[in-house]
This record gives sequence, structure tokens and C-alpha cells, in this order.
Amino acid sequence: MHQSLNPWITRDAADSAHEEAPGTHLPPEAVITAPLKGMVEPDTADRLGHRTMPGTATLWITGAHGGAGESRIAELLDGARVTDHCWPVLQDGSTPRVLLVCRADMRGLTTARNALTQWASGAAPTLDLLGLAVLADAPGKTPKALRDFAAIVGGGAPRLWTLPWVEAWRHGDTPTPPPAREYHRFITDLAVLATDTPPRTHH
Repeated sequence: MHQSLNPWITRDAADSAHEEAPGTHLPPEAVITAPLKGMVEPDTADRLGHRTMPGTATLWITGAHGGAGESRIAELLDGARVTDHCWPVLQDGSTPRVLLVCRADMRGLTTARNALTQWASGAAPTLDLLGLAVLADAPGKTPKALRDFAAIVGGGAPRLWTLPWVEAWRHGDTPTPPPAREYHRFITDLAVLATDTPPRTHH
């Protein structure tokens, strides 16, 4: 797993960012926590839709595209629910905590970039975006061009987690959690973020 901070913004903007919860292994600088002024929203066809979600969840998992791994990730995280590839809107008007997920192929990363651009431009509903999880789309090492693109795309999120291939999922098995250390770290990070970070209301 690799977790990195946001290169899309300047240090000046980062100096006013909120401090992050302890245990997330993030220095306080260069973290985007809210939409940015002046960001141009994507075309309508490239935006995720909105969906009113009944009930509650500790964390909402939003897949940037079909096959993103939305359900798999939700199974790993206590209290998480999927949003079926839409930004969640809560019936009680509260601010949902959201994790965006995608696959590490060109289609997945491109749709994630569009979703992050939508959020950063303010075109998404009010939400507390915790970050982007990029799941490997095949066994073995991800090609360098895709790794580099994932790093660029992940720069538009508050945090980036890159997660390795899980062979057992291909066969229908669902070990929880997968044995790879990247998943243990990811689950620990999200448990802290989803329970200890107060939801923020964006104005």
C-alpha cells in the first residue's frame, strides 16, 4: 500500500488545512479537506450521480465505476455501506463520511479523476471525503505508467491508498482482512478516520 498527500494544491492553501486525526500517519501540511475555489467542474456526463441513502453508516463506500471493488471494501470495514456508484445524500441532512474507490486500470483511474474533480469543484453534494483507495486490477506489479497516473489522480484526494491484488476474491473467497500488510494498514487508517474525525460541514 502507498498513501500520499495532495500535490494539487500549494503550501499556502495547505497551511490553513484542518489537522488530521492521530494514527493516520499523515503530516499536517498539504492535505485538501474541502472543495477548492476556482476548480472547474467536469462535464455532466463525467460526474457521479447523487443518491439519497436511507439509514446510517460509519462510512459510505462510493465506487467511481462498475467493478471498482465497492462491495469488497465495504466488507472489510466495520459499519461501512456501499452507495452504488453515487455520491450519498443523507436523509437527516448530516454530512456523510465517504471513501472513493476505483481499480488501477486506465478506465478506473480516469473515472476516479473525474469524480475527484467533481468533488473539488464543489459540484458534488456536501460530504466528508476521506480519500481514494485504488485496488489492483490484476495480479503482479502494476505497470509504471499506471502507478504514476494513480499518484497524480490520488493527488486530488485527501489521502491515497493503493491496495494489492487479492487472488482469493477471484475465486469467491472473502478472507477478512486479506493477509497483505497493505490491507491491515488501510483498515486501521479507516477505522481511525471514520470514528475519530468529526464530520465537517463545507460551506
